[in-house]
This record gives sequence, C-alpha cells and structure tokens, in this order.
Amino acid sequence: MKLIIGLGNPGKAYAHNRHNIGFRCINYLARLHSISMKGHQCRSQVGIGKIAGVEVLLAKPKAFVNLSGEAVERLMHKYNISIDDLLVICDDLDLPLGKLRLRPGGSAGGHKGINSIISALGSEDFPRIKVGIGRPAKEDGTAITDEDVIVGYVLSGFTPQEDVAVKPTIATVAEAIHCVLTEGITAAMNKFN
Repeated sequence: MKLIIGLGNPGKAYAHNRHNIGFRCINYLARLHSISMKGHQCRSQVGIGKIAGVEVLLAKPKAFVNLSGEAVERLMHKYNISIDDLLVICDDLDLPLGKLRLRPGGSAGGHKGINSIISALGSEDFPRIKVGIGRPAKEDGTAITDEDVIVGYVLSGFTPQEDVAVKPTIATVAEAIHCVLTEGITAAMNKFN
C-alpha cells in the first residue's frame, strides 16, 4: 500500500488558502478515482482505494501543517507502510505559481510541514511533490522575506486569476502520481520536473 499525504490546515476557514494545495490535490485524486474520504484515523481524514491498480491510502492530516509529522508517522505505523511507499504533496513558495517539482527526498527547504514529517520519521528520504504557489514580491519585483508577510500570504486565498491557473496544475499532480505509482519517482521526475 502507498500512503499519499496532502498537507494543509484543517477547517473551512483555511480550505482555499495557498497552504492547502496539498488538501486540494487529495480531494481531486479522491474524486477522480472514486475514493471515499469519510474515514478518520490517526488524526487524519483518510480514504482507501486503487490508483492504476495500486492500493493507496489517501490522507489529509487534521493537525496544522507544521504539526503534520505525528499523523504521518501514526498512519505509517498503523498500516505498516515503509518510507519508500510514502508520497507527500505540499505547497512551495520558491516555485512559480502552478509549477511542479518532484523530489525523491532532501531537506525541508524551509517548509514547516515537511520539517515536521522529517522530525517525526527521523529521515528526509521520502518522495514529495511540491506545487508552486509563488512568493509575494515587492513593487520592484524583489521577493519578500518578512516572516509575518509570508505567513499572511500562505494563509490567504488564491486570487480568481491564480485559481484558474492552479486548477490544471492539480490535474497534473494527479498525472504525476499515476506516473510515480506505475513507473517510479525517477521517471515521474523526468516527465514532470
């Protein structure tokens, strides 16, 4: 069984935030493959089904993004899932809006949710799909690095124009996941990065 985790914050107030792109990808996958997400286990909303003939556990942790690690670790333990069979979907400030980057592992790169998972698992060697949400910029085009501004940005919703740009990206994430499941992370990186 493969565990596919989408990162986001629980609750309606956060549903359309940039930080919740991982949840939106899981919701899309669940609809696309008729997987019911009505289960609740290990502090997560979950659904079990098949994608490309592979049994998958889709999950949305019900802890805030920066506390996701505990839920991921619990699900992996409960279902005896190895780190190689984990795939995490998260937002990325440093990628342009709608751009994807698949990685077989590596550092958190400043993402507190990924950092929480690394801390809980004691390893950074798990595949992930990073979805670009862009970084807020000053009027002169230079990137904003102020932490308070960044937090406000990731917890704000996409503009209508950005939302139009993001919807096809969510479908592309589903295609990339299909490729990961059928051909492996390296082949998916070659196709989608």
